[in-house]
Amino acid sequence: MNMTPKEIVNYLDNYIIGQKNAKKTIALALRTRYRRMQLDDEMRQEIKPKNILMIGSTGVGKTEISRRLAKMMKVPFIKVEASKYTEVGFVGRDVESMIRDLVVNSISIVKAEKEEENRQKIENYIINRITDKLVPPLPQRASESKKDDYQRLLKAMEKRVESGEMDDKIIEIEVEKNISVEFNDTNLPPEMAKVQESFSKIFAGINKEDNKKEVSVKDAKILLRQEASAKLLDMSSIQAEALRRAENGGIIFLDEIDKIALSEKSQGRNDPSKEGVQRDLLPIVEGSSVSTKYGTINTDHILFIAAGAFHVSKPSDLIPELQGRFPLRVELESLTEETLYKILTQTQNSLLKQYEALLSVEEMQLTFEEEAIKAIANLSHRANETAEDIGARRLHTVLEKILEDISFEADEYKGKEFVVTSELVHEKLDMVVEDDDLSRYIL
Repeated sequence: MNMTPKEIVNYLDNYIIGQKNAKKTIALALRTRYRRMQLDDEMRQEIKPKNILMIGSTGVGKTEISRRLAKMMKVPFIKVEASKYTEVGFVGRDVESMIRDLVVNSISIVKAEKEEENRQKIENYIINRITDKLVPPLPQRASESKKDDYQRLLKAMEKRVESGEMDDKIIEIEVEKNISVEFNDTNLPPEMAKVQESFSKIFAGINKEDNKKEVSVKDAKILLRQEASAKLLDMSSIQAEALRRAENGGIIFLDEIDKIALSEKSQGRNDPSKEGVQRDLLPIVEGSSVSTKYGTINTDHILFIAAGAFHVSKPSDLIPELQGRFPLRVELESLTEETLYKILTQTQNSLLKQYEALLSVEEMQLTFEEEAIKAIANLSHRANETAEDIGARRLHTVLEKILEDISFEADEYKGKEFVVTSELVHEKLDMVVEDDDLSRYIL
């Protein structure tokens, strides 16, 4: 992914308002990874990723930045919550499963690329399989003229299948289940996963006749796609490439890291698993080898981006060794009224555009007055100040409250325009925002 830091920031600006420091830090970290890949092997091994710790309240853009990065980048990327892991000895997910998740994600990316490269071959395989079911085979002793006619019939049928003309036709196909069986339970030890997968393949192959299905041609195209991929793609080379990409370009977004910090208020460290999770994370973050069912992966050059609100705890409440593994710190700003207004009006596919698109399905035109948008931003900001500050997520609740009745009665506005005015916004929300108890429960 050859994008300059400025290009990365410009891309993020389309979806996230403000937070320049966070965008700049992440853009530099991503560009550094590209620069490292251009160096010779000896120097490349010496350069370690500079892991990032993002600090900010909920709803200010930490997760949104990671989600947009996942869409933008063609490198393995996963988002996990630190709070769902437990230390070794407790029931729950072990921290190594995040690396196995990353490998599975990497395989999906590489496989999708290879499928796109071989799209025509896969389509031809599917169409040929379906055409063979639709056109009866020719007797072996058929004359040359019959064979020519048969070839023309096949070609004509292939075109009809490809165009979708035969989609409603019912055919019987044999789905090769033993090819498509795949277990991606990343919480299982790799050896156990392989054994489970082997048993599944054996049982799938015992009764071949059970794999025969009567389906429409349209459904057959979907069912045969995985079989075509399995036969036409070299999975061993895909797995090798996926492991290489995960090792050298993988990014793990570790959310809610503050939930495993031990603050002074935690009353004598009443949860022993929190510090245990931190200590289990240490070798993963600083670099170790993790065994997966696709092979061993080294975590030395995986970039970790940790994020947390740190309302109750502080970054200094993490164990010192883990703190040292996140040298880049960036604090995200709380959202102002002006920022909330920009989120509603300037972001690509903003919430207002989403609601307008959704209600256009009912053949009604929804529009928002400028003053109404300002009122929504103002009341959302006030609700954040009086109740818990949940950032831009407050906009979802506020808009849903305003548009609830309109959405329910959308059929009555078919072919009409409905304008959301500032009067309507104040009518729906003023009493709720002013009443502290109401705003806590409703907004």
